Amino acid sequence: MNDEGAVNQFVGVKVFSATMQLDRDRLGDRVEQWLAQHPDIEVVDYSTTQSSDHAFHCLSIVLFYRTR
Repeated sequence: MNDEGAVNQFVGVKVFSATMQLDRDRLGDRVEQWLAQHPDIEVVDYSTTQSSDHAFHCLSIVLFYRTR
């Protein structure tokens, strides 16, 4: 489906995920660092997801972006 008037059109997706507690605690820092290293992109949408089973907890941050 092509919606040329959509505000959230994107050209790329970047996924950050972590299962270990220390890595989960630092996930936001990793996102900020990646964004600082890519000043030519604009995030148009994002998703955060937490999933768990009996042994692991996974946190994911997904950025949908386009070039400025």
